[in-house]
Amino acid sequence: MRHPVLLPLIGLLLVPMLPATAAAQAEPPPERIINLLVYGDDPCPQSKGDEIVVCARKPESERYRIPKKLREKPAVAGGPGWGSQVANMEQVQRQNLPNSCSVIGSNGFTGCTAQMLQQWFAERRMQQSAGEP
Repeated sequence: MRHPVLLPLIGLLLVPMLPATAAAQAEPPPERIINLLVYGDDPCPQSKGDEIVVCARKPESERYRIPKKLREKPAVAGGPGWGSQVANMEQVQRQNLPNSCSVIGSNGFTGCTAQMLQQWFAERRMQQSAGEP
């Protein structure tokens, strides 16, 4: 439902606004805009003529540092390196190798005797260092 009385009133309210917006749009934009980072107590340069100078202030401790974006470690592209992959595979396959003392694989049992002897010698050394016969 439209009110015929409201439309002319809205038009009358907008008429005084038109010259202000038209004048604002007629102004050309500044010729030059400068964005700067200043550190510590350094002064921000003054604008000259029709230019705008925008300064962002950082602490003095950041002056000679590498930018934060470059300091962060980048994500590893393509996954882990070959060296770590080979080390992981060797660790997993070590259970199946001879002399591993494992029930997995055909030669896993061969290392059990060597492992028991190493444990016995370690216990004997501990007893001798403690002074027991």
